[in-house]
Parts: sequence; C-alpha cells; structure tokens
Amino acid sequence: MVRAVVCCELGAPEVLRLETVAPAALASGQVRVAIHAAGINFPDILMVAGQYQLKPPLPFIPGMEAAGEVIEIADAPGVGIGDKVIVKARFGCFADEILVSPDQLVPLPATFDYAQGATFLAAHGTAYHALVDRAQIKPGEVLLVHGAGGGVGLAAVELGKVLGATVIAAASSEEKLAVAKQRGADHTVLYCREPFRDAVKRITEGRGADVVFDPVGGEIFEQSLRCIAWGARLLVVGFTGGTGNARTNLVLIKGASVLGVRAGEAVRQNPSLGTARQEALFRLANEGRISPNISHRLPLEGYAAAMRLLMDRRAIGRVVLMT
Repeated sequence: MVRAVVCCELGAPEVLRLETVAPAALASGQVRVAIHAAGINFPDILMVAGQYQLKPPLPFIPGMEAAGEVIEIADAPGVGIGDKVIVKARFGCFADEILVSPDQLVPLPATFDYAQGATFLAAHGTAYHALVDRAQIKPGEVLLVHGAGGGVGLAAVELGKVLGATVIAAASSEEKLAVAKQRGADHTVLYCREPFRDAVKRITEGRGADVVFDPVGGEIFEQSLRCIAWGARLLVVGFTGGTGNARTNLVLIKGASVLGVRAGEAVRQNPSLGTARQEALFRLANEGRISPNISHRLPLEGYAAAMRLLMDRRAIGRVVLMT
C-alpha cells in the first residue's frame, strides 16, 4: 500500500485527504518511481482550488515535480533500476510513488539531494524561459526581480546574475532580501521602505530597468511600467497579487514589450526549447552555480501546512514534502 494526497473536491488545501491506496499496475513503457521528495508550487494550490488552466478530473493527486529512485521498469528503455531521477509531471507527485514514462524523467544532478531535485525544474525552468527565451536578456542590462524571496524569484535572481545582468531584488522582508543578496542580487529593495519605482530610478540614475521579472502582478505590475528603460521587456510570470493592467500609453512611450511566460506550454509547443533549457540548467547545476533555496522540509502528512507556507508568503524559496 502507498500513501497519496488526494483531491476529491475543489477548495483550500484542507480539503485534501491523505489516503492509503493500492499500488497502480505498471503498463508497458512505464516506470515506477519511489518518491523521496515533492516540491510545492503555486500552480498546485491553484489546481486544488480549481483556478488553474489545467483542471484534472476529480479525484486527482496534486504535485507537478518530485525526485526519487526508479524501483520498477516495464519495457522502458534508457532507464535502470536504482536510477536517481527528477520527475516532471503536471500532477500526481504528492505520493509515495508515481508511474511515468521515461521522457518524464531526468537524472538527478550529482550536486543535489532529493529535496533540491524536487524543487529545481519548475522554478529555474520558468526563470530560464523568461530571461533567455522571452526577454533575451543581455550582459550589462538591469533586471528587476519582484517577489525575490519566492522560489521562482530567487531562481531569477540567480540566473540573472549568471547571465551577466545587474540584478535588483525586491521583496517584502529583510530576511528574504538577505537570501536574495546571497544568491547574487546587486541591489535590494524593501517594498515597505520606499516605493520600488523610486528605488529603481535611484539605483539606475533615472534610466530604469531593462527587464522586469514579475510573478506578483496587480499594483506591482502597474507601477513597474513607471520605472523601465527604453525597449524594456516586462515578463508576466504570475499574478499572486492579482491581475494588473498595462497602461498602453506607457508601453508605447517606452517602446516596451509585455511578454507572457508559460514555460511548460512553450515546451509543448516547441520541444526544442525544453532540450536547450534542460542542458543549460543541468550544466549550471553540476557546476554548482545554481540550486534551489529550500526554507521548509515537511513530511507528506504536513501537506496543508506546507501549502499554507506559500499562500501566506512565509517561505523563502521552496517548500518540500518529504516521504
């Protein structure tokens, strides 16, 4: 028997149930992975609430990324028993095990433990797609990262620095900014200390940011339009703070671009993007230049509390369920 966090009705994390179920039968071409760690992402929370673009039929098991060990194979080439792997899924990872196809697995970087592997690809993959594929950021440009204490925000700080940008990290607490500084931020902005638009203008001597990485939205997005340089690219990564309105006059005056970021869908539309992204990220990970920042590791039965850490903005970086 295996444990699984099951969503039988849509709502808050507390509607989920930890159930014990019989192991699913392995079909030809599938791999069974014993999950040792599962990362929690905002889309998991939205999916459980019925507010995400993907709406799996009920009941379903949330969780889009995990790491573990291959324990059974059925005519699936390229995979071996005992392989340490990262699992890429759209849901199903909040459990003791999962059945997947080989193309949903990648080797765990040698420098990572299971928790780091389970929190790597979603956040860093999104940040890479945003900065490289969408913004095409260049060395020497100024990157403003909002929500820089979150998982995807810290990934953007790290990657922005690796890519040669001058990184301005904005967050809601000194503790979050301290971590962003450790991850490479050149400048930090505390939202409650001064309006970030004024801080960015001060730091850039009036020029503004070339690229804005925004997983927050709402008023943050709207005010970002007022501290950008000519030709700026504003990356719409998420809207945890609500949806924002793009003032078209400000976009026009600055010759700016507003770019939507959907890393997973981009790969489904163009698989070659995923290959290049994965190669670049794993090279940097194995060189020790990037890694997830994990602030909380909770047992599987702590799923609701773990999801609340993200919802209440109490996590710095990533939250992991350990099985």
